[in-house]
Amino acid sequence: MSGLFRSRSGLVLLAFLAIAGFFVVKEHTAHLLGVLPYLLVLACPLLHFLHRGHGGGHGDHGSHGGDAAGASEGGTR
Repeated sequence: MSGLFRSRSGLVLLAFLAIAGFFVVKEHTAHLLGVLPYLLVLACPLLHFLHRGHGGGHGDHGSHGGDAAGASEGGTR
């Protein structure tokens, strides 16, 4: 494989691929940046559903501990 990059045709191929890669990235960056705000908006519901099972929700704060959890909330049960 290293012989390909030392030959004249290998260097021409490498230069062509570098130039083609530059233009592909340059042309498609505008499309990607135009869609990026929509991807962020679509990611919000996805993250909401992915993180549903973590943390136990908002309603069961008292079930994690015994008396220490009730004392930290400031009330007696």
